[in-house]
Amino acid sequence: MGDFIYVSGTSSRREDNTHEGVEISADGTVTKDIATQTRAVIKNIDKILKLAGAGIEDVIDITTFLVDMQDFKGYNAVYNEFFHAETGPTRTTVAVHQLPHPNLLIEIKAVAYKPLESA
Repeated sequence: MGDFIYVSGTSSRREDNTHEGVEISADGTVTKDIATQTRAVIKNIDKILKLAGAGIEDVIDITTFLVDMQDFKGYNAVYNEFFHAETGPTRTTVAVHQLPHPNLLIEIKAVAYKPLESA
């Protein structure tokens, strides 16, 4: 294990395989919320990083995939809850045609830097 931690594309998937930020009504209507999904994705990345001995504060680079760039404003508002523009990670946001599940509005991959302790 090295100083860099790479977190592959992460979604708002819960442990039970459902997705945070998705409501399915009795008539089958699906409502998706970009803010809720973004918050869940970032929290999922933090959980993964904690397993590697790091945390969201160690993220140095983020790549975000949005199905609809109209969601950027909602995504950005939540992103700013976790990261500061002046000191936060570098960031790239791209629009994609679709993600692996139709309920997903967003996927994020991240790189964190956590120096190894000296032996």
